[in-house]
Amino acid sequence: MTTRTWAPLTDEETVLLPTGRDMDHYRRRGWYLSERLFTDNEVDELAAAADAYYAGHRDRELPVRPARLAAWRPADGDVQRNNDYIHYTSDLFLRLLSKPVVGAVAAALARTDTIRIFQATLLFKPAMPDEPTNIVSWHFDKYYWSTCSSDNMLTAFIPLHDCDERFGTLTMIDGSHRWAHRHGAVRPRTEPSDLAREGLLELDAAANGVVPERVPVHIPKGHMTFHHCLLYHGSGPNRAAEPRRSISLHLQDGANAYRPFTLSPGRQEPYKHDWLVRRTAEGSPDYADPDFCPRIWPLAPGQA
Repeated sequence: MTTRTWAPLTDEETVLLPTGRDMDHYRRRGWYLSERLFTDNEVDELAAAADAYYAGHRDRELPVRPARLAAWRPADGDVQRNNDYIHYTSDLFLRLLSKPVVGAVAAALARTDTIRIFQATLLFKPAMPDEPTNIVSWHFDKYYWSTCSSDNMLTAFIPLHDCDERFGTLTMIDGSHRWAHRHGAVRPRTEPSDLAREGLLELDAAANGVVPERVPVHIPKGHMTFHHCLLYHGSGPNRAAEPRRSISLHLQDGANAYRPFTLSPGRQEPYKHDWLVRRTAEGSPDYADPDFCPRIWPLAPGQA
C-alpha cells in the first residue's frame, strides 16, 4: 500500500467544514450536502481512475475473493456497475478519497475524533432509463453492516459530474435515521415492483407515525452528500443522455469494531472484510486494519 501522510487543513479547507447549523441539520435530518470539497481537476482525476479501472488497471489485487463481492466485469453487460475495494486496488482512488477535508467533514458530522474508510465502491448507471438494475431500492446502509458495533457510521456519495434527478441522484428520506421501528432492507431482485419497495417504506413510516419526506438531492460537481448509516435512501433510473458515474465512500467512526452477528437459524452473517482483514488479539476480524480500513482523519487531542 502507498504510504500516506496527513497534513492539517489549510485555511481554505477549514471554511469548508460544516457549521453548527449544518451539524444540527445532519443530526435532525440524517444527511448533509457538503461544500465543494474536490476541485474540478480532482474530480477529473477520479473519472480518469475510473476509466483506467474499467480498462483493467489495478495497482494490486485482493488476496482472496470474499463472498458477495461487488465486482462488475465487461461480460456482465450494460447493467448498473458496482465494484468494491477501489481504495485498496487503486493508489489514485486511495489518495483522493483520503483527502483530509473529506475525513474532517465526516468526523464533524459524526462527532468523532477518528474516521476510517469502511468500503469504497465505484458506481456506474448506464444511460438506459428502462434498465431495472439502475433503480436502487429504499434501504439503509447499516442493514448490510450487521457485524459493525457502531450506529454512528456514515456514507459519502461522490458523483463525478453535476448530478440531479435526471441522473438518478440520491433521494433521502428525511429524518428516517431516527425511526424506532424499521424492517430493514431486502436484497433487491430485478423486478421493478420489488425495487421500488414503496410498500416497505410506507409501512415503516406508518409504524413510526410519520409521512415519509422524499428529498432528491442535486449535487454539483466537486460536492458530495454524507448520510447517516440508518437513513433510508434510494435512487431512481438514469434518464440523462450520459451515464451516472459516482463513488460510494462508506466511513466508520473510530469506535466501530467487529461484533459477531447470528441469523435466526444460527448461521453467522459475515461481512466481506471478514475474509480479508487481519485478526485482533482475540481472533476477531480487525476493522481498523490499515490496509483495508485506512484511517483518513485523526484529530489532535482536544479537537473532537
